[in-house]
Amino acid sequence: MTFKPFKSRYAVLYAFALFFIIASLLMRIVFTILSLKETELTFPSAITILFKGFVFDFGVVLYFSFLYSLYLLLLPQKFLKSSINITVNYVMIFLMVLVSVFSFFAEFTFWGEFESRFNFIAVDYLIYTYEVINNINESYPLPYLIAGVVTITIIIFMVIKSSGAFRNSFGSDTRFKFRLLYSMSIWMLLAMYAIAIDNSWAERSDNRYQNELSKAGVYSFFSAFKNNELNYEQFYSLLSDDQAFKITRRLLKAPGSAYIEPSRSIRKNVAAISGQQRMPNVVMIVLESFSADFMTEFGNEQRITPVLDSLAGQSLLFTNMYATGTRTVRGMEALSLAVPPTPGNSIVRRRNNKQLSTIGSIFESKGYHSTFFYGGDGYFDNMNQYFGNNGFDLVDRGRKLSLGDNYQTDRQRIPDSEVNFENAWGICDEDLYSAVLKDADAKFSAKQSFYNFVMTTSNHRPFTYPKDKIDIPSGLKRDGAVKYTDYAIGQFLKKARKKPWFSNTVFIIVSDHCASSAGKNEIDVAKYHIPAMIYNLPGATPTRVEKVCPQVLLNDALCLTAQSDGKR
Repeated sequence: MTFKPFKSRYAVLYAFALFFIIASLLMRIVFTILSLKETELTFPSAITILFKGFVFDFGVVLYFSFLYSLYLLLLPQKFLKSSINITVNYVMIFLMVLVSVFSFFAEFTFWGEFESRFNFIAVDYLIYTYEVINNINESYPLPYLIAGVVTITIIIFMVIKSSGAFRNSFGSDTRFKFRLLYSMSIWMLLAMYAIAIDNSWAERSDNRYQNELSKAGVYSFFSAFKNNELNYEQFYSLLSDDQAFKITRRLLKAPGSAYIEPSRSIRKNVAAISGQQRMPNVVMIVLESFSADFMTEFGNEQRITPVLDSLAGQSLLFTNMYATGTRTVRGMEALSLAVPPTPGNSIVRRRNNKQLSTIGSIFESKGYHSTFFYGGDGYFDNMNQYFGNNGFDLVDRGRKLSLGDNYQTDRQRIPDSEVNFENAWGICDEDLYSAVLKDADAKFSAKQSFYNFVMTTSNHRPFTYPKDKIDIPSGLKRDGAVKYTDYAIGQFLKKARKKPWFSNTVFIIVSDHCASSAGKNEIDVAKYHIPAMIYNLPGATPTRVEKVCPQVLLNDALCLTAQSDGKR
């Protein structure tokens, strides 16, 4: 028996490897064409993308090959032509091709949404299968997609079969020493990849698109799964605690305040604000994926936000507010904790995030009752666990309590009788606001001050909403979802103005993050610009705050609202 790898029982495995690498190359070329302007392609960068892309694609093939190569090594020669072995080979190759084709389809949709290879967002989505599968089903013709994936898989399988790879494999007589050589080569290369080839190797360019094009989707997915959290001390340059406190105390120094302790603390006494103390209710409306450039106020010419544009002229408007991240949990982290984005997972999704010093606890100390409202299932992204264990009652559209739920608070499900429209992500904004109004009426009747954190869902793919509300048909594009989101806020405030509690209620309207944060740079600041306004603030005149502000700044405004003595 001579050394002929393509005539050995490994012939089918090599045929699969050839298919995967060619398909990945074609997809990389398509992504490059789709993002050609942002990629700023040059000949050297194109060569780098293709070379690194091949390295990552080959790594994916190695991972795919591990179990199959073990089977081919251990299978006795006398069983090579058996019907069982033929069936096993057919099934294994078919499944490998099916998974590959499915991942290619998924990558196209993910690139269209995030202009990125798979990352920890894709990992998170894999956890919340109910919302994601329903979202895909409502956003795309799922039966046709599944049929297409299966059809393409069958075609590729038949091409591999007609190439003679199976015939070469079943008709071979590969001795054990050669099988050991082939399999050991695969495993040694795989070990080298696991140890030495990290996904960060692709991230050497200043152009984010070039970095993403160099990667492979499957490789990126498992890299994100492995590195979903970062060690702060290991990956970030640090100041000493003394230096950090010195800088922070200098930045926070303000007239009318004095630090309580001499160093290594930022606790301070703040002189009371003169005038009559007020205890207004606060409703914070957090708009899903709402970029500032949706509004006419910030240059949009489509006039799809008439309500918000009108409110902007009646509010304390932050014209240069920027989100801290690209996910809802990042916005929640900023708006409830007033902290910048943490490495890896958001605090909302981390363990041991109970009884933190949130804005809810500050309001609670002033006698307020805090509630988190969400139109979907608050199990998603650990929202119920986070808010429920940090002083908030919960009102959501959750399917049911799960065995893992452990809230130190009440949870109330929005009943079917109060739902007029619902999609994969939850009920429409109008139905959510109805729940907010109902709760506010009850709190007012009980003479209870309230702070509500209201998380909307309508401005999210599949961009569906109730019919005959606006002049853009449901489910077509984001413009319609934006306009419906704006419309729903208008209806909510129209009803709220008739309530006896309205005159003593402040409304804060802010986005959790932008609709798209992708750009040629790793952080494109323009793609983080969000709207933020405080409406119906007692005794305040409409004002524009032109200074650049982080999303966490809104907590300062909330703290001022809740303050009732000389300390805050």
